[in-house]
Amino acid sequence: MGKFLLILGRGVGQVMFQNNALSGALMLVGILLNSWQMALLAVAGNVISTLTAYISGYSREDINNGLYGFNGTLVGIAVGVFMSVTVGSLVWLVLASCLSTWIARLLGLQRFLPGFTAPFILAVWILLAVCAWMFPALLLSSGDASGEQSLAFFRAFSLNIGQVMFQGSSIWTGVLFLLGILVNSRVNACYTVLGALLPIPVAILLGVETTAMNAGLMGYNGVLCAIALGDKTWKGGAYAIFSVLLSVMFQLWGMNAGITTLTAPFVLSVWVTLGLQKGMRAVTGI
Repeated sequence: MGKFLLILGRGVGQVMFQNNALSGALMLVGILLNSWQMALLAVAGNVISTLTAYISGYSREDINNGLYGFNGTLVGIAVGVFMSVTVGSLVWLVLASCLSTWIARLLGLQRFLPGFTAPFILAVWILLAVCAWMFPALLLSSGDASGEQSLAFFRAFSLNIGQVMFQGSSIWTGVLFLLGILVNSRVNACYTVLGALLPIPVAILLGVETTAMNAGLMGYNGVLCAIALGDKTWKGGAYAIFSVLLSVMFQLWGMNAGITTLTAPFVLSVWVTLGLQKGMRAVTGI
């Protein structure tokens, strides 16, 4: 039981690159503060995707480190965000969580680019497309925020962190996420703050509506970008900043195009940045 809980905790923590069960536990508490249903769905997606990896005979080390649990965690929460919680949607949760594990395995067979949350993105996009085509009644209608809002800076900052896992209501969720990162890595915590702060002035300069900023929609990809690329070197910091800025552009483009972006701006931004890194090394030899 203890080993199972450790794997579960790491699977949640790995959503934000933290291979630490305590980090995952704090993040799960943060989700629980916002929605007990989403917390249960996160656990369900995590368990199903991890069991799928186990039954499929995938690397026990990767399973123990939560690397097959984090995409399922996000899939589980996404079901609660986009669908009514019914028997039908729970069946889709199982299928999509399994699919995320198989996609993760396929992406792991190549060594050119890390998969990150691409398995979650692809699984949920497939889920939403199939449901929109065949089972539209399962999908919730998207509500548009209305009315003028002034920028609530701390709320925007905190929800930029919380929205990594679709938590866009409670500022304490973002605080607990940050605490979960801090107990594992002070460097990652610093880059989390950078990734959550930097998109705010950028979004202001770009004329983004304050409703989107206050909801944390402009910065959650930046948080992941900063953690993924940031390290103790100036070069790592520069790459992290570039990726954060790029993620804001991708997110804004996706939102304006009506795309359910999920964490695709993060994945694309880091892939582009890693490509530039390799190109610069090839040219400079450094």
